[in-house]
Amino acid sequence: MENDVTTLRRLKTIEGHLRGVIRMVEQDAYCIDVIRQIQAVESALNKVSTQILENHLNSCVTTALRGNNAGERERVLKEITEVFEMSTKV
Repeated sequence: MENDVTTLRRLKTIEGHLRGVIRMVEQDAYCIDVIRQIQAVESALNKVSTQILENHLNSCVTTALRGNNAGERERVLKEITEVFEMSTKV
């Protein structure tokens, strides 16, 4: 539960930051400043994504790997592979 609260707090902070970027574009801010702020939002989202993945690995994946269901083990490992593949696409 604590992880969920922390994750939601971070996401709401990022949401506010993104709203700031939108205002910058609306106010015709300097392009490089906008790009830097977008990069900051992307970095913050990547941190949240990493935390969620770490939590998933330490709970759902660990449970599946320790369990007796081979299909479930294969499924969670495939999911992790798919997430990794998506993260390397630009």
